[in-house]
Amino acid sequence: MNDAAAIESIGASPNASLNANPTPNPNPNVSPSTTHLVLIPSFDTGATVYATVRAARAQWSPVWVVVDGSTDGTTRGLLEMAAADSGVTVFVLPHNSGKGAAVLHGLQAACDAGFTHALTMDADGQHPADLIPTFMHASLARADSMVLGRPVFDASAPLLRVRGRRVSNWWTNLETLGAGIDDSLYGFRVYPIAALIGVMHGQPWMRRFDFDTEAVVRLAWRGVTPINLGAPVKYLTAEEGGVSHFRYGRDNVLLTWMHLRLMAEFVLRLPWLVWRRLAGKPPFRRA
Repeated sequence: MNDAAAIESIGASPNASLNANPTPNPNPNVSPSTTHLVLIPSFDTGATVYATVRAARAQWSPVWVVVDGSTDGTTRGLLEMAAADSGVTVFVLPHNSGKGAAVLHGLQAACDAGFTHALTMDADGQHPADLIPTFMHASLARADSMVLGRPVFDASAPLLRVRGRRVSNWWTNLETLGAGIDDSLYGFRVYPIAALIGVMHGQPWMRRFDFDTEAVVRLAWRGVTPINLGAPVKYLTAEEGGVSHFRYGRDNVLLTWMHLRLMAEFVLRLPWLVWRRLAGKPPFRRA
């Protein structure tokens, strides 16, 4: 898809780049990886996505962005960044399909290009780009594992969300029989691409807010061992450019339905999980 066609497909004006100076800031000391890439799904995050891409690109190459039907005018700016920097690639989806669907689109393209692992991070500035190399190197050392961020909250974190995620974490720990997933919702992670594509193609869910939690549960069921690393999370205010698409009612209903599905399947998998745990096999085997 060329730039003009990409812009036209979502109805964005050719001048709609938010005038936010989306110029990339590539680090000349960063050599492109042939196995690991950064994957950023983006939907209506405003100019914050430019800072996110610049920060990621300063730490790693390549950085891929999947624009999930955004209507905020950032598509043009992101395409300009990609045109100016060979380390940035932008995919434009014509309609909003959800975070999981956007990630899957990027994963499939990455797999076709020969990449083996993808670090996912949100476009809204919450995730620490400076830790990308740390997470990537952990993945390179243990390519059969998934490297999961353990959120380190500061005073900006809404108390309701901090407490609420404990519920999801409890259920995730049960559904994986204590496989060692420290946090089920934090999206700053390195996934093995082929395994995650296999999980997502195996069922119709995981396309929206349920993606992050169901991904780690199902990967653990596949024998992918989690590695947990602490990572700060920052909740930006509206004045700082923060944008949240989380809706307490809608998304908590989605998570509840997800855990009901996973628990039903967990009961069927329980004998197999018990055997693997007793035998010390992945995901229960530790380095």
